[in-house]
Amino acid sequence: MKLIIAILKDDDIDNVVQPLMAANFRVTRVASTGGFFRKGSTTLLIGVDDDRVEDAIQLLRDSTTAPSGDEKRAIVFVVPVNRFEHI
Repeated sequence: MKLIIAILKDDDIDNVVQPLMAANFRVTRVASTGGFFRKGSTTLLIGVDDDRVEDAIQLLRDSTTAPSGDEKRAIVFVVPVNRFEHI
């Protein structure tokens, strides 16, 4: 299992969360600021089985606004999960 941490511009959030949820990915939204985009952003936490990581990343690519200039669409980290529990 992997944890995808995706930092997106606030403008893209609704366009990204809906397709992820429609594809049965579980998504947690966390409001965040600063750092990568230097303005309002949202961090998504997405728990993904190993074989679906590329599907989730492709949905992120397809659902974010095309950048202008050297601007980035999103910052994405894929982190291994050693243990996961529903409590």
